[in-house]
Amino acid sequence: MDAFDRLESVIASRIGGDPTKSYVAKLHARGTAKIAQKVGEEAVECVIAAMAEDRAGLIGEAADLMFHLTLLLHAQGIALDEVRAELTRREGQSGIAEKASRPQE
Repeated sequence: MDAFDRLESVIASRIGGDPTKSYVAKLHARGTAKIAQKVGEEAVECVIAAMAEDRAGLIGEAADLMFHLTLLLHAQGIALDEVRAELTRREGQSGIAEKASRPQE
């Protein structure tokens, strides 16, 4: 079990907990929109750290982003294994070809 598997397990165990005692439960109780907002905030903070060439800051912000993204995925009923499967499906395919294969919006 790697760190992402452990994170997913911790989130699953705390999501229905007491919002006064668990950040996961508190954020989940506020709903998908709030969780998604936090994902966006953390992504922006990653960009800022990268643009500043702040390696340690980027690592920390990336960890925050992965935490919030994992919570968002769990809230939507999506397991990390599903994301892993999608990444595996894309292996060996160029990014340009993969993007072209997506349905047009």
